[in-house]
Amino acid sequence: MKHMVDLAWHENMFFDTVLDGHRLTIDASEENGGTDKGPRPKKLMLLALAGCTAMDVISMLRKMKIIPDKFNVIVEADVTDEHPKKYDKMKVIYQFSGKDLPLAKLERAVQLSEEKYCGVSAVYREALDMTSEIRIV
Repeated sequence: MKHMVDLAWHENMFFDTVLDGHRLTIDASEENGGTDKGPRPKKLMLLALAGCTAMDVISMLRKMKIIPDKFNVIVEADVTDEHPKKYDKMKVIYQFSGKDLPLAKLERAVQLSEEKYCGVSAVYREALDMTSEIRIV
């Protein structure tokens, strides 16, 4: 299987594409030659990881008959000071809220996502230092 994107340049640092039938724009900040018409590409890497692992975790929890009241995935990343400015560390925080959430099952769902199912996580783990944390709030 092969995935593909076709990113079109419009002006300055403004680009757009259509992914799975949804328009997505990216742009740079004004101080970097853009007009702030969309998010920065590098931060989309964080969203890709959050989305991939979140979908895995919710899918597995549903199979376990566990539905949290709320679920958030927060991804924090450290950026290097030197060019190319890249992420060298990421921390994924899985934040759950609800009554009677069994920690062992939450941990198992997260572990399966991180170690077996999330393709984004698998790529990132080869390239940088990754940690995670589970919070029940």
